[in-house]
Amino acid sequence: MEKEEVKKKIYEMVEKSMGKKKLKSSDIQKTISAEVGISRDEVKEALRDLVDDGTLIYTYFGGSFVEIPPK
Repeated sequence: MEKEEVKKKIYEMVEKSMGKKKLKSSDIQKTISAEVGISRDEVKEALRDLVDDGTLIYTYFGGSFVEIPPK
């Protein structure tokens, strides 16, 4: 699967959970790798690209979570 498709799936997953549940990086890696059938390292790399682009951010609230930045 292309990295862009993986990035899209990660973003959609974070978007769906907004306001319901805060997602940890490990939750995203586990879910996406099982769903798509790629290694967790590939998911981690795609997630890192999204954070570097500013599409997603890490927040800290008793633990590290991945979220969409506020507008």
